[in-house]
Amino acid sequence: MARRRKNRTHLKGGAASNPGATEGVPKSFVIKHGQVGTSLTQLVRDMRKVMEPYTASRLKERTRNKLKDFFTMAPALGVTHLLAFTLTDVAPSLRIVRLSAGPTLSFRIERYSLVKDVLNSSRRARSIGSVEYLSPPLLVLASFPQPGPGTPPHLPLLMKTFQTLFPPLSPQKLSLSSARRVVLVSYIADRGTVEFRHYLITVKPYGVSKRVRRVLEGATSKASSASKGYLDLGNEKDVADFFLRKKGDPGPSSDGYESAASSASSAGGDDGDAVSLADDYVGRNNKKGQKRAVRLDEIGPRMELRLIKITEGLPGREGGVIYHEFGALCGPLLRDHLVKRTKAEVAAQKTEHAAKEKLRRQRREEQERNVQRKKALTGDKKGGEDEDEGEGEGDEERGSDAEELEDDGDWDEDEEYSGGEGDDEEAGGSEEGESSADEAPHPPLKKSKRGKR
Repeated sequence: MARRRKNRTHLKGGAASNPGATEGVPKSFVIKHGQVGTSLTQLVRDMRKVMEPYTASRLKERTRNKLKDFFTMAPALGVTHLLAFTLTDVAPSLRIVRLSAGPTLSFRIERYSLVKDVLNSSRRARSIGSVEYLSPPLLVLASFPQPGPGTPPHLPLLMKTFQTLFPPLSPQKLSLSSARRVVLVSYIADRGTVEFRHYLITVKPYGVSKRVRRVLEGATSKASSASKGYLDLGNEKDVADFFLRKKGDPGPSSDGYESAASSASSAGGDDGDAVSLADDYVGRNNKKGQKRAVRLDEIGPRMELRLIKITEGLPGREGGVIYHEFGALCGPLLRDHLVKRTKAEVAAQKTEHAAKEKLRRQRREEQERNVQRKKALTGDKKGGEDEDEGEGEGDEERGSDAEELEDDGDWDEDEEYSGGEGDDEEAGGSEEGESSADEAPHPPLKKSKRGKR
């Protein structure tokens, strides 16, 4: 029986149905760098869920991996951003690197909460499925000042960095059912930090009480759905007690029931919270044109980030410093929390960086030349050994011919002649003795002992 072929299961969402739609979409690596704890490792996993579906959700880092390894691998996979978490002596830090030429933004994580912490602290227990992560989140930037003469020059770059992390929003092409999550990035001017939050979009019926909404949405509670699958009215004397009165509490009217106006106001809220659906949305009875109340439920993670530094280029090959948080403590070149330099100083720094880059290229070229030279020497040695073997064989043949020719000729006057065979034997014996004396004596061979069977 032939083995069943396994289909590709790692493509998610629109990438599986339309692979060409991912062209030009920002993709990211979310990694941990160095020795980190369990909490920061879980934060990396949570951030990968936020960046779904255009991220490497099952990426496994090794302790011997360097940032250079990810920089080398990223262009082949179309990765545009790298989010690297690490643990320093002061606090956890996050670096957002724009590939493949920079810039690099370094943040200090002042405070953070994991997904499990946010869900445990909420009043309503919520289970997050995998359907919500099939489409990218919507990005909302709040409390950032408008660009102007008085705006710090690093804030527009900070906004642009967060905007390029997620796919651009096109209202004409956006499907309403694909808007499932929201990422809120707000700037806190008092503390000079950036707050990062992650929400889930929920749609509820508008203008009805909670009991009626439960009937419209179906029995979605765990107890009713697990046991019977329908609403429990056993504790109510009348069906009106379930629809018009809060459980255990008398209503605002004299007969103990809620009026229609009070029920609508308590359930639906203000008219500003209600919207008319422009298209069909996920959920029961969420059809086009119906009025629904939209609510954002936080699902985590939550972070408060402080921007420390912005540099040109990639980590390990940084260029000039564009912004530094502690510029007032770094000398006269970094004042008022901004990098302020004269034209001569800027030119000197560029010349220094150019010289370093030139030296790096020269060393790389010299290294490549040395490798090629060693390879050539290795090849020459192998060829020389082969030639030496051939020449040695030729020399031996020529030597034997020369000896034969010498035997045919006359003897030299200075050469001694041995007149008998005994002398030859004695000479041979002496030579053998000398050679045996020069050679080290060999130990006797051990005989193998065989046991009796």
